[in-house]
Amino acid sequence: MREVLGVHSLTMGTSPFPTLPPERPGYRPSQALQVRREGLVSAIKAGRYSTSAMPLESVADGVRILRFTARNDAKGVVVHFHGGAFRLGSPEMIGPFAAALAARCNVEVICPDYRLAPEYPMPAALHDSVKVIGAVRNRGYKNLILCGDSAGGGLATSMAALCVAAGVPLAALVLISPWLDLTLRNECYRKNAATDTLFSYQAASEAAELYLQGVSAENPLASPLFVNMIGFPPTLISAGTGEVLSGDAERFQSALQRVSVKSRLVMTARMEHVAVVRGLDLPGAAETFDAVAQFIDESLGH
Repeated sequence: MREVLGVHSLTMGTSPFPTLPPERPGYRPSQALQVRREGLVSAIKAGRYSTSAMPLESVADGVRILRFTARNDAKGVVVHFHGGAFRLGSPEMIGPFAAALAARCNVEVICPDYRLAPEYPMPAALHDSVKVIGAVRNRGYKNLILCGDSAGGGLATSMAALCVAAGVPLAALVLISPWLDLTLRNECYRKNAATDTLFSYQAASEAAELYLQGVSAENPLASPLFVNMIGFPPTLISAGTGEVLSGDAERFQSALQRVSVKSRLVMTARMEHVAVVRGLDLPGAAETFDAVAQFIDESLGH
């Protein structure tokens, strides 16, 4: 369903955020990547990610979003950034998870359709994310929670750092199998190579190159494992013990603890990468969903 909203209610106005690096030109995707994207479009058209409650399609300061509304007056808003290694993905993929979360926690879930690499390298996705958060604030939402899976978890974390720097209050940060370190120094790429069939060192290396395009992988906004975490909101981090990104999750939890940020790490055995987003019936997904929902309840004072 397409939602028509006033331009002024969705424009950002004067941004409170620090100035981001300027956007840069990218290049065309490979044929293989384009085929994968077309497969996703076909799956969406075939109803692979459909939900019983239709989301509202809107534009937030020029960025397409899907909004999954709460049953009653929303107690907060969750902005969820989808995964896909910065080169794939769409808000529709998050539909079943977002709809279930909106219903369970009585929150509005907003899923941005941020631009992808290699056509739009870093920092284009961050520029889009800043626009969406600015639009959310201008609409008067309270109790803002940032959330993301895989690469979207990295975007959510980078946005949390920008919000803290700008004095934008956050109720919580929720990270699902987050990709937080594009230097790829995580030893779990080797240790868990045999148990993670969905992500790998090779896939991460290729995706990082498409996204960074010359930006250092140690740039904190590209690898938010290196951001200043002082002042971060309460944070939940979830991952499967056999994922190649489990090391990112554990290292981020340790970093948060060093600066006394309230955080919770949920490591689930036999759970695949971003299982809760891909299907609530997958191993470990129900437990993860319950942990996320309970954490959101606690963060909103339910």
